[in-house]
Amino acid sequence: MIWRGIYLTLLLILAAGCSLGAPPVATPPTPNVSAPPPMATPTGEATSTPAGPVTLHLWLPPEFDPGADNQAGQILKQRLDEFTQRRSGIRVEVRLKALAGAGGLLDSLTTASAVAPLALPDLVALPRPILETAALKGLVRPLVYLNDPIDDTDWYAYAIQLARVQESTFGIPFAGDALLLVYRPSIVGLPPADLDAALQAGGPLAFPAADPQALFTLALYQAAGGAVRDDQGRPTLQADVLERVLSFYLEASQAELIPFWMTQFQNDGESWQAFVEQRAPMVITWASRYLKERQPDMDAAPLPTLTGKDFTLASGWVWALAASDPQRQQLSTELGEYLSAADFLAQWNTATGYLPTRSGALQSWSDAAVRALARQVVNSAQLYPSEDLLTSLMPALEKATIEVLKQETDPQTAAQEAAQSLVLP
Repeated sequence: MIWRGIYLTLLLILAAGCSLGAPPVATPPTPNVSAPPPMATPTGEATSTPAGPVTLHLWLPPEFDPGADNQAGQILKQRLDEFTQRRSGIRVEVRLKALAGAGGLLDSLTTASAVAPLALPDLVALPRPILETAALKGLVRPLVYLNDPIDDTDWYAYAIQLARVQESTFGIPFAGDALLLVYRPSIVGLPPADLDAALQAGGPLAFPAADPQALFTLALYQAAGGAVRDDQGRPTLQADVLERVLSFYLEASQAELIPFWMTQFQNDGESWQAFVEQRAPMVITWASRYLKERQPDMDAAPLPTLTGKDFTLASGWVWALAASDPQRQQLSTELGEYLSAADFLAQWNTATGYLPTRSGALQSWSDAAVRALARQVVNSAQLYPSEDLLTSLMPALEKATIEVLKQETDPQTAAQEAAQSLVLP
C-alpha cells in the first residue's frame, strides 16, 4: 500500500509538469493599419495634403537666395510664402549650397545619398551639367507627378531638351542662358548678321578662344550644319564643315578681327573684361552676363553665323527631385511647378537676368527691345551637347581653333586632323 501511494503521487507530479512546460502561444492582435493618404498618380491626378505638418527641404545656390537683399530674392521669398499659405501644413526650409566644390550641390547630393539619405533635399535647383551627372548617377529622380507636361507648346524647344536626360524628364526648367553677341553701337553700328559682315565691322571681336569647351567654335560649326554624332551615335566632326569655320578664323586673324592675344582668353570672364575695358567693341558672351551687367552704351544681337541664319547654344537651370519617398516627390513636384509658372517667371527671370524657358513668361517683359532679342535667341537656341560628347569633341576643337588663330597651320589641315582624331583606330 505504501509503494502504491508513492507511485500514484509520482504520476500526479509528472502530469502536472507536462501541463506547465508548454505555455499556450498567444495569437498576435491584428494591427490597426490606417490607409495611406491619397496620392497623385503618374498622370497627375489631384491629391490631398498628408496629415500632420510636412517640411520640404529646398537646396539653392547662393545666387538664388530668397533671403538676399535684392529684387530677385524678394520675388522668390514672396512666392515661397504664397505656396505655404496655399498649402496649409507644409513648410519650406531653404539651404544654400555652393555651385561647385566640396560641400557644393553635386558633392552634397553624392555624400547624402551614400551615407545619409534622410538628409537629401526634396527639391534642388541644378544647372544642366550637374543635372546630367546627377541623373546618370541616380542622385535625382524622374518626374512622374507633373500636372503640366514639359512637352507642352508653351515650353521652348531648348527648355524641353534642358529638362530631359536620356529621354526621361528629370527637371522643370526655370532659367535659361545662351550665347549671343554684345557690341557697342557707337563703334560697330549695326550688328553683323553673318561672319562676312563681321569681317567688315571692325574689331576686335572678343571671345575665349582658348576655352577648353570651345563653345563658340562648336556653335559656328553646328550652325553650319555640322554633325556631332554619326549614325551609330559616336562623336564625330565633319572636316568640310569645320574647315569653313576655321577659314573664317584665319581671315579674322589676318584682319585683326580676332588678334593673336585673343588666344590667351580661356573663359567668358576674361573676354568680357576686355569688352568692358573697351579693348574690343564686340564680345561673344552669355545672355545672363549681358542682362545682369549691361550698360546704356551696350546692345546685343544673335550670334553671327556662316549663313546668317539664327542659331545659338543654350544651357540653363531646372528644379529636380532627390527624395525617394513618393509622397514627398509629389509635393515637391507641386512646389517646383509653382516656382516655374509663367506668371512668376515673367517677374523672376527679369530680376535674375536669365532667359525665359516658356513663352508665357516672356510676353510681359516690359523692355520691348530686350523682349524682342530674347524671343529671337530662345527660338533659335539648342541645348549644347552632353558632357560625355563634349569631352570627346573639346580637345580637337580647341586645338584646331588655337592653331589656326595663331596661324600655325592652315584650316584644311587643322579640320582634317580634328575629324581624324575622333575616328577609332
